[in-house]
Amino acid sequence: MVLAIESAILCGLFTLLVYLISRDPLKELYNYPPAIQERVKSMEEYRDRIPAKKKKPAVKIAASVLFVIVLSLILRYINGYTTFLEGFGYGLLLWTVVNLFDAVVLDIIWFCHDPRFVIKGTEDMVRDYRDYRFHMKGFFIGEALALIVCAIAGLAARFIL
Repeated sequence: MVLAIESAILCGLFTLLVYLISRDPLKELYNYPPAIQERVKSMEEYRDRIPAKKKKPAVKIAASVLFVIVLSLILRYINGYTTFLEGFGYGLLLWTVVNLFDAVVLDIIWFCHDPRFVIKGTEDMVRDYRDYRFHMKGFFIGEALALIVCAIAGLAARFIL
């Protein structure tokens, strides 16, 4: 029951974060399938509004650090985990639930079918917007990242007093 509650809260918070970030699709251009990115980059009307790609790794690292902190505190003070294996295993389970929710619900069901995510001038690229493999690839990349983040969170949960 605790897993279900924590998963629902984390999925809800993640959905809110995605909603707030996605109100300006250009800011999230590098989360779009490559063909859409290329089309938008080639369009004169967006030339000065496209964010630099070099910011993406920094944002992902900052989000991962924040997630490590939050996850470590949840693992230690809400779940009471004090060993690395408990923290890592449960953290990986929570991460996987949120990651799967992101891939299936937010990306495949919401993003791929909601016209609010379609950038003006790319309306004809329906097939690219509905590139489910792109989103599932993102899921597996997220799972690889989870191994690192959850290992750090498991260690932190172990040593937090």
